[in-house]
Amino acid sequence: MPFISKIERQSDYNRFSSSTPIVIDNGASYFRIGWAGETEPRVVFRNIVQRPRHKSTGETVTIVGDHDPALLKYFDCTRSGPRSAFDSDVVFQFEIMEYILDFAFDRLGATGSEIDHPILITECVCNPVHSRSKMAELLFETYGVPSIAFGVDAAFSYKYNQQRSVCDKDGLAMCPGFATTHVIPFVDGEPIYKGSCRTNIGGFHVTNYLKQLLSLKYPYHLARFTWEKVEDLKMEHCYIALDYVSEAQLFQKGMKEAEEKTKMWQLPWVPPPVEAPPSEEEIARKAANKERQGQRLREMAEAKRSSKINELENELRGLEFLLNQLGHFQESDIPSFLAETGYVSRQEVESARSKVVQSLRKQKGEQPESEKPDVPSNEKYTLINIPDDMLTAEQLVEKKKQLSLKSMSDGRQRLKQKRQEELQERVRKERLEEEKHSKNPELYLEQLRARYKDLSEKIDQRKRLKTNGGSSTNGNGLAGSVGRGERLNAAQRERMRLLATAAFDRGKGEDTFGAKDEDWQLYKLMSKDNDDDDEEPDEDTTELARISSKLQALDPKFVAAGTSQPAEAPRARPLTKEDFQIVFGVERFRCPEILFSPNWIGVDQVGLDEMAGVSIRRLSCKDEKLEERMTNSILVTGGSSLFPGIIERLEAGIRMIRPCGSPIKIVRALDPVMDAWRGASAYASTPGFYTQTFTRMDYYEKGEDWLRNYQLRYSL
Repeated sequence: MPFISKIERQSDYNRFSSSTPIVIDNGASYFRIGWAGETEPRVVFRNIVQRPRHKSTGETVTIVGDHDPALLKYFDCTRSGPRSAFDSDVVFQFEIMEYILDFAFDRLGATGSEIDHPILITECVCNPVHSRSKMAELLFETYGVPSIAFGVDAAFSYKYNQQRSVCDKDGLAMCPGFATTHVIPFVDGEPIYKGSCRTNIGGFHVTNYLKQLLSLKYPYHLARFTWEKVEDLKMEHCYIALDYVSEAQLFQKGMKEAEEKTKMWQLPWVPPPVEAPPSEEEIARKAANKERQGQRLREMAEAKRSSKINELENELRGLEFLLNQLGHFQESDIPSFLAETGYVSRQEVESARSKVVQSLRKQKGEQPESEKPDVPSNEKYTLINIPDDMLTAEQLVEKKKQLSLKSMSDGRQRLKQKRQEELQERVRKERLEEEKHSKNPELYLEQLRARYKDLSEKIDQRKRLKTNGGSSTNGNGLAGSVGRGERLNAAQRERMRLLATAAFDRGKGEDTFGAKDEDWQLYKLMSKDNDDDDEEPDEDTTELARISSKLQALDPKFVAAGTSQPAEAPRARPLTKEDFQIVFGVERFRCPEILFSPNWIGVDQVGLDEMAGVSIRRLSCKDEKLEERMTNSILVTGGSSLFPGIIERLEAGIRMIRPCGSPIKIVRALDPVMDAWRGASAYASTPGFYTQTFTRMDYYEKGEDWLRNYQLRYSL
């Protein structure tokens, strides 16, 4: 609709006299309001209210109808979802209804606090008297309307199409709406409400079912499946199958016809940028930059090294000058002279000089001076060969220190010599293996594999024997199990003895274990794990590891025992255009099928085709010709009647419940969505409309009981 300013709306509102009725189609999905006698409503919006808070001020605002998505950046809509005044097709939230009426009258152009026009408002079939009474009270008390009339939307649609020769006076009005589905029989142009029936299935449930199916099928696109978008997808792609089972089999077998019926919705997708390989100029430019950066780093390192050399040379000259000065002093005067320099003795200064010399040679890249030869042990440990009776107490203490130092030095020498011998032996073996490999590589590999196999079996056998369940052969040739107690070594048997003794002693009198220091030594022995698993690996295990590494280096296909090929890490597949495609296959006809099979979503009621038979049976008429006239004029109206294939499906379903040869004619309304308001507008423009309204005085004098029996006459 084009935008109309508030001043234009008010001037347009004032053009109509107070006797011109206002027509309201109060549907569960959309609210329509306009003037009687016109063919189109002035204001149409969704019949919902939302009350979010402003993000900056925290003020609560009221949004009626479809909100502009641009408002979401100013308001917090997460805590306040859209609310409807309806429960099924019955108004029960009149606080929300008041917000909706305020918005509707404001958009219509009403200026004053009262609406001085008669109101014709639609309601559902057999609307509860409480809801009708509350609506009348709201219009009378809040808006001060002079008179009101209530009518059924499906009846207005049927009369509107009857006047245009779409249907006959006798017939059925089938209205699959937003929240419910109604069937109303008409006789001589008047609705017979005692024969009407209702099912709590409508377009809302179809949309909700489609939203659930798409969310399960594409869980990574949940944000795309908003209610408004799924509603549009439903009206654009869904249809009703003539035979659901046959249609489902087409998709199950993957026939060509099913592929033609499959639709696709392409979500926005931007292909990732493809990086082109660098050109030769780019490679040369990067190499030049890298070379310049390396040169800059080398220059910085050289400058730092030169600065360090200068510092060391200055420090060396200072130490040499200090040593020259010390040559002019006696030994007794040296400590007083060195008091201000931070050194204590000449030896400390010489030691500092030697360290500076070594650092300087290292910075210049020269070879450091060779280490001084080891001092003989006789000169180094002078007291170890002197008898104890010839030494004083201080010398005895020093002798013990020298003995300890000499033993540690000898141990280090022996360990060093042993490592050198092992290294030489390993080098010799590797040289021999290299010679064997160079002479005959295949034979060398076979020998390695055989050696690896033998060692593996040997180690596995040892592991099996360590577990309680290995097999051995006794003297009679029978296989028997070797118990763990027979394979324990001396340390393990001692540990078991200690455990048994401690357990035996604990039961005698008071438990005093831990009171003595000896108990803690026993505790350490018992808690020590003497199993072979914690011991260092033996020669076989070391040799097996060496051979395994050798085989892995020479044979790429070799896999060590007890290991598996390293699994390749899953690579993240780049997203493609197909990942952003929503495919509609069986969902196209599966969702609207709940109109005929409500039990699919847990509603234990009849389908749309069976409702026609229920409505005819409720009339309890014995006139077969009347039944034939009714089935020969079935009008389908309402928003959910726009699904393709609904006419054919209804005709096939009703034909199955009617006698053979019964005439069946089903037509769709001229405009299933707008015909209810247009029919009400045409009805309110007739002179007899005012005889069907009731005023505020009638309401307060006659009360709710009179309103219970109120029924609009559609044939005037």
